[in-house]
Amino acid sequence: MNTANHHRSVQNRRLRRQRHVRNRMSGTPERPRLAVFRSSKHIYAQMINDYTGTTLVAASTMEPEIRSQVKYGGNKAAAEIVGRIVAERAKQAGIDKVCFDRRSYKYHGRVAALAQAARDAGLQF
Repeated sequence: MNTANHHRSVQNRRLRRQRHVRNRMSGTPERPRLAVFRSSKHIYAQMINDYTGTTLVAASTMEPEIRSQVKYGGNKAAAEIVGRIVAERAKQAGIDKVCFDRRSYKYHGRVAALAQAARDAGLQF
């Protein structure tokens, strides 16, 4: 198998899954979209108002505040901390309901840990 074609087909499947999830939701001022991005070493979460295209609240393992709490940003413990912090920041901004955008990732592992921590901190999905 040609590795370039294989990589392209894997990327196309990922984009198709991402579009499938994203087409069913839109972030509003009352109920913003909680978008999650995960890399191999870090995890990022932000709440987006799609009407204006603005980010309302964000948190990631790249921030010094969170880096001091976690040794490595690519595990479930780090995802839980990011989920809790993004929920606390949302509460301060007056946001209590969100729609969860998992992108092309399965609701499993770090993505599920972030979502559950945000729920436990008081966000409604």
